[in-house]
Amino acid sequence: MTNLPGYPFTPKRFDVRPGISMSYLDEGPRDGEVVVMVHGNPSWSYYWRNLVSGLSNKYRCIVPDHVGMGFSDKPGDDRYEYTLQSRVDDLARLLDHLGITGDVTLAVHDWGGMIGFGWALSHFAQVKRLVITNTAAFPLPKEKPMPWQLSLGRDWKFGEFIIRGFNAFSSGASFIGVEKPMPHDVRRAYVSPYDNWCNRISTVRFMQDIPLSPQDKAWPLLEAAGRKLPEYAPLPAFIGWGLKDFVFDRHFLAGFRKALPNAEVMAFDDAGHYVLEDRAEILVPAIRKFLDANPA
Repeated sequence: MTNLPGYPFTPKRFDVRPGISMSYLDEGPRDGEVVVMVHGNPSWSYYWRNLVSGLSNKYRCIVPDHVGMGFSDKPGDDRYEYTLQSRVDDLARLLDHLGITGDVTLAVHDWGGMIGFGWALSHFAQVKRLVITNTAAFPLPKEKPMPWQLSLGRDWKFGEFIIRGFNAFSSGASFIGVEKPMPHDVRRAYVSPYDNWCNRISTVRFMQDIPLSPQDKAWPLLEAAGRKLPEYAPLPAFIGWGLKDFVFDRHFLAGFRKALPNAEVMAFDDAGHYVLEDRAEILVPAIRKFLDANPA
């Protein structure tokens, strides 16, 4: 991939599993306070680029590309199980590989909430601050209908066909995930990792793994993360939210507000799912100010 505006970083790689390489960013001073940024679907570490640029002169920013996403390898189902548990395990292996055994700030978006808080179930003591953007760490609220666009990809073979055949999810998200249209080169950067049928496997496997009931593989992890979430209430937390997100909407924001009543919240009526695209100019300095004011 070339021509990635705002992404001047050189990704690193390591074998997260035998024969499967994970790409990640490790930017900033080695002795800086660690900020782990966990992306979702169908984005990749590119989502966090502006925050990395805004923090990395002081903070050590670690940003994985999940297997099947971004610059990471994109193995078939015969070599990798595309499940939430696999993602949590991969994040643990990356941080172990980097020797991150001390305090971290956990920054999450989309599936990154379930992955990050899933990792934190066994690393609770390491988490010292939270940065939360349009995500979930608890089951779908009862008041929130399951969006049909996700059901199409989760439950229907036709949905899988259009996602893998036409990059419908990644391409569509680059349009409907923002209120302020992305510049063409930025949109192209978002979709560039998913340039053929094989390379789109993770975008649809993520959707098929969405946990809605105890019958789903990811349910126990998500339910456990949801039960644990109120225990983070004493920690400094920052929530940046785009209210035009048709998935992670006001219902999910209300869930985080209830669990984390002391969190600093910036919610935008004119921002969508990719809130760090729509409101980077406000959110990046606000998050920097939050971290500086609440040292780990």
